Amino acid sequence: MRRLLTLLALLLPLSLSAAAPLPLSDAARASVITCGPGDDFYLAFGHSAIRIVDSAQGLDYVYNYGTFDFDTPHFYLRFAQGQLDYCLSRTTMQRFLLTYAREGRWVAEQPLLLSPQEVNNLFLGLEWTYLPENRYYRYDFFRDNCATRVRDMVEGALGHRSVAYADTLGTTSFRQALRRFESPQQQWWSFGVDLLLGARCDRRRSERQLCFLPLTMAEAFDRSSVASAAASDPQRLVAPSRRLLDDTRADRPASFPPLVASCLLLVAVALLSVAGRRRGWNLAWMDRLLFFLAGLAGLFLLFMWLGTSHWCTKWNLNVLWLSPLFLLLMLRPRRNPRWALWLQLACLAVALLLCLVGWPQRLNIACLPLIVALAVRVADGLKD
Repeated sequence: MRRLLTLLALLLPLSLSAAAPLPLSDAARASVITCGPGDDFYLAFGHSAIRIVDSAQGLDYVYNYGTFDFDTPHFYLRFAQGQLDYCLSRTTMQRFLLTYAREGRWVAEQPLLLSPQEVNNLFLGLEWTYLPENRYYRYDFFRDNCATRVRDMVEGALGHRSVAYADTLGTTSFRQALRRFESPQQQWWSFGVDLLLGARCDRRRSERQLCFLPLTMAEAFDRSSVASAAASDPQRLVAPSRRLLDDTRADRPASFPPLVASCLLLVAVALLSVAGRRRGWNLAWMDRLLFFLAGLAGLFLLFMWLGTSHWCTKWNLNVLWLSPLFLLLMLRPRRNPRWALWLQLACLAVALLLCLVGWPQRLNIACLPLIVALAVRVADGLKD
């Protein structure tokens, strides 16, 4: 995608100079629009778009790569399998702001410090992409989404110049980048996402790669500069941002922390296990419930790993403790073969070590009490 946009930006000036005049006037300007988070989890990381304004022609467009169609055949199945196509849409700035004003979300604008030719390159690239045969693309949350497309279009419009990112985020991974914007109201969603993401999301990423998040991209653009072989001093990529809308959403209470909930479950499992041993209680019902839930979750994680096109759900080591093997153990909780119990206990021990060490995959801290609770019940089965 980036190579295609760069090639397009290089060829456009040549074709325009030999043919028609530039479609936009010299007064035209371009900017990156960043929208604040919303109340729903899929809106938690904000949104990005590109604005093109030419007052001489009465043009004020916003190009939005985050559009999808709920009427797509088998929408939810395609989404789950990572095969959903998003598309580029175009609207007026007035309509765009009206949508976010209704949602109470803030909107900010970063003017791009581009030459008239570069603004025209960006405009023509967007218009070409907006053609019906070009507007659809296969969505990937980390590598090809509404923010990375904005980044690629801006870079492609620069032609012979290039963006120099500051890379001030250190050893940040995709998972850590998400946690920067974790909301106290959406802790359970964050916990669920942590379970879904595999080890690939824990590798160090450059600041450019972290621009998959609109809020991170706004920060990165503010720190970035543009360099070329002809200019001795790098220039800023964007001017200081300005707010177009303020956040008017009502405050919501924080959700009950997953870590506290998992600790309470561990205490309950431990107390019942001790009391059951002393009083001879049959706790097969508890084992069936715990093992069924863990095995079902493991089966889902395995499907997301092997049965979908999602890049980010591969090599998910959460299947060590949320293992499909629990479905086998659930069938005969007090009469399971010892090899199966020892195998699952070993997997739980490895998962516990991963949770403490955090390599090669970081497990959510709320997983720790759950791993111990499952280990208690598996170990109790070995005593029979």
